[in-house]
Amino acid sequence: MLILLPPSETKTGRTRGRAARPELISFPELASTRIAVAGALARVSAHPEAPALLGVSAGLRADIAHNVRLDSAPAVPVADLYTGVLYDALDLPSLDTSARRRANRWLVVISALYGALRPVDKIPPYRLSMAVNLGDLGPLASVWRAPLAEVPPAAAGRGVIVDCRSSTYAAAWVPPADLAARWVQIRVPGATHMAKHTRGLVARHLCEAGVDARTATALERVVAQRFGTTLTSPSSPSRPWILNTWILDTGVR
Repeated sequence: MLILLPPSETKTGRTRGRAARPELISFPELASTRIAVAGALARVSAHPEAPALLGVSAGLRADIAHNVRLDSAPAVPVADLYTGVLYDALDLPSLDTSARRRANRWLVVISALYGALRPVDKIPPYRLSMAVNLGDLGPLASVWRAPLAEVPPAAAGRGVIVDCRSSTYAAAWVPPADLAARWVQIRVPGATHMAKHTRGLVARHLCEAGVDARTATALERVVAQRFGTTLTSPSSPSRPWILNTWILDTGVR
């Protein structure tokens, strides 16, 4: 199984510790694109108009400053780095040993700076959205599309691709037609906040349940153990299954 997650704009950092070791980050085939994106990001972040160029408010200059010291800033495991609604619900540190082991295998975060990351990877805090047009490189979703083409399929193996990404990050990789039969988008009726919260809970439940689903219907059976669900078949051969998911009034939080 492969569970695709978006990153979080909110991140935790450290004031002391070792810098990231790029050669140890998962998916080394993305290394050259990571270097190109990091270089372009550092140049844009040093510009006086960096907040506008990165699509954030001027009050986030402290976050932007992280982008010019990626080589030396203390690195943080991805499992601890990303915070916010989805990651609070996922709550990786509280998983038991078996569920955490599955999370390390099944979860992949699609990142504007690193392309794809696993929970065990150690990276520094940064500020960059996949929606950014990064100088000469262009729109980041387009920059990552070709490098990412083979990464998620290999990570998924024969299992289902559980897509919990936002539309911004989904644009960086769309499963090809031959994988669409195993591609399931998790959709949540209602507000964005609740959608993020529910997707985090679904990802956590899948890691705890430990069932390596191979079909969309098998995935629904697992998710339906704790959530309300409706499964809609693809609208065309290249489109995903849609698994509408909501929290039941049974104490799931």
